[in-house]
Amino acid sequence: MEKHRLRLGLLALTQLIVALDYNIVYVALPDIGRKLGFSPSSVQWVVSAYAVGLGGLLLFGGRAVDRLGARRMFMAGLAIYGVASLAGGLATGSDLLVAARAGQGAGGALLTPATLTLIYRGFAEGPERNRALGVWGMAGSAGLAAGSLLGGVLTNYLGWEWVFFVNVPLALGCVIAAPILLPADPAPNSGGFDVPGALLATAGSALLVFGLASGTDAGWGTLRGGGALTAGVVLLVTLLVVEARTREPLIPLRLARSRGLATTMIVIAIFQGTLGGGYYILTSYLQPVLGYSSLKAGLTFLPLTTACMIAALKLTPALLGRWGIRTTLVVSTIGTGVGIAVLVAGTTPTGGFWTLLPGSIVWGVFGGIAFVTLFASAGSGLAPHEQGVASGLASSTKEIGGALGLALFVAIATGSSDRLAALHAAGWTAAVITVVGGLIALALKPSRPAAQQSVDPEILEGANL
Repeated sequence: MEKHRLRLGLLALTQLIVALDYNIVYVALPDIGRKLGFSPSSVQWVVSAYAVGLGGLLLFGGRAVDRLGARRMFMAGLAIYGVASLAGGLATGSDLLVAARAGQGAGGALLTPATLTLIYRGFAEGPERNRALGVWGMAGSAGLAAGSLLGGVLTNYLGWEWVFFVNVPLALGCVIAAPILLPADPAPNSGGFDVPGALLATAGSALLVFGLASGTDAGWGTLRGGGALTAGVVLLVTLLVVEARTREPLIPLRLARSRGLATTMIVIAIFQGTLGGGYYILTSYLQPVLGYSSLKAGLTFLPLTTACMIAALKLTPALLGRWGIRTTLVVSTIGTGVGIAVLVAGTTPTGGFWTLLPGSIVWGVFGGIAFVTLFASAGSGLAPHEQGVASGLASSTKEIGGALGLALFVAIATGSSDRLAALHAAGWTAAVITVVGGLIALALKPSRPAAQQSVDPEILEGANL
């Protein structure tokens, strides 16, 4: 049982690493933009390049986890992530940094579905899995909290490069611990691998995210913007046609058509889109508008991410046990939208930490609950051999939603010479869209709180993972 706890700790630590990198980069964006020559609109590529690599390869990564083994892909993802982080810190130009961020995304595309699959398979659906996902979500929130503070400290005292270098020893430590704590994978699945589907999914998803990220910078009528977006949509539609005729599809279409997973994917896309947009808006308010230093801006993020961390660990398992997935998701997503609205109301010309505090807490509490509940919903009721592709589908829509949201909110926030008015317009839009996501969650089937299910002791010890 002690090894079981250590295993969960390792899986939670990897989520902390990914979340740490997400928030630590936001705080460093103004310095990165100045030092490497990004324009105000193109600096979003420090975020978007990661989304292109991650979103483009997540479907492939999810299926690779099912076919080749969760531990193998977990270690491969960490190794790629660590090397790309080192390259990012050493980058001397904007193109090199963008390429390194895409490499980090590729590592995350293997790491994310592998981590979720190890949780889904190792913990019985019900209270046990809810608690495990609560720890996983708490670790992600802790990474956001640490990232907001650490990003300010590192950028302020050592330079922006260290927001990348900090990932390297963390990734290395996890790679070393994985063979000790995680069970060995079985022999790779002897079934066929859907190569055409993998190529179409990767190219289509990457082009879709690339087009969304490029539109605000290059223009929606350009080849980089609208052209890439159109090509991505065409390839993904072609993917659906190919998958319907394939014996061993990359994406079993019955999963994508299922009411529960399809609804969850839509809500995840909306939630992540407004999350990324909200962080961009808050960063743009604190630094360009109020003139905060990177350290002071990082400290201002702490109430939001700390509230998120506490809610994910302490409140979410209890609410899922009492209300079930649908009610918890509806309430928490709508509450997240309310929190964003309260936060936007606090972004006044003379505001700051104290005017932002109420919205930060409301957004953090409900957002922490919603994030964990979304991934509990994504893995609910699925067979173990389908957990990888399900987590890949959920995570892919999360990244595509994030890219869409960032493109939308950057366009709104930079669309007026009155910067604060433009940020307000973007913030109110994010709040409304998030509430709509909560209403969409009503389409989930009503569920009673899940009773604890039994799990094979061999699975608990990892023999079958």
